[in-house]
Amino acid sequence: MRTTAVRRSALAASAAALALLITACGGSGDSESDSGKSDEGKAGSSASAAPAAKALTAAELEKVALVQADMKDGKVVTKVPATDDLSADKVKADDEACQPLANLQLAVPVGSPAATVKRSWTGEPKKPAEGTAPEEALLAGLAVDKVFVTLASYEDGGAEQVVKDVDAAVEKCAGGFTVTAAGEKIKFLKAAKAEGPKGADEAVEITLTMAAEEGVEAPVKVVVTRTGATVVGFSAVNFGAIATGEEAPFPTQISDAQLAKLG
Repeated sequence: MRTTAVRRSALAASAAALALLITACGGSGDSESDSGKSDEGKAGSSASAAPAAKALTAAELEKVALVQADMKDGKVVTKVPATDDLSADKVKADDEACQPLANLQLAVPVGSPAATVKRSWTGEPKKPAEGTAPEEALLAGLAVDKVFVTLASYEDGGAEQVVKDVDAAVEKCAGGFTVTAAGEKIKFLKAAKAEGPKGADEAVEITLTMAAEEGVEAPVKVVVTRTGATVVGFSAVNFGAIATGEEAPFPTQISDAQLAKLG
């Protein structure tokens, strides 16, 4: 039984969606401690209360994107290698209505943004207890959160439209959909949404259940937030949870830090 679990972990880690999503663990882009922090984030106000916001430029998005100094744990990569950065034309949902979910899961901006910036964050691995069996220790070592953060700015109400499109996609694609990403097929069995993090004008958390190897159903988390004309997509995976089919909670420290900086 344990051998099967370990084999699942290896297979799941090489599944198309995960291979595409997490390869930026290494590569260039060490954290930059000299980037300035923004003012403390204000409490999220209602969308109707705020005036129309202008779309931030790429340079402005860089200033509000996470750097290592913003996080108390884990590692922030500020320059995602081009080889690990899928373009929109490489991600195609079988149903066009599900395209926003496919893009979010694979860290591709939804719609037509004016500018984008990406980051990745890898949490700290938990050390297994002394005396843990080797197979279980391997699974414990895989239980690491990996999150891609995609900031995108939009003109002319585009950010609000992205959130509407995401909401519609969850409703339409609740029963599942299939994505072709860089030539690989990825099947999601269901989609469900819940309340997103505080500190944004709009926010939603989405659980996508992926069909992994050996019949394992692997829930992964996506969070999308809107602050003014800026949408942030957070795509999270946890290898250990995927290997066992468990549902890992979204690591809110990453969204809290990013939304505070955007505030």
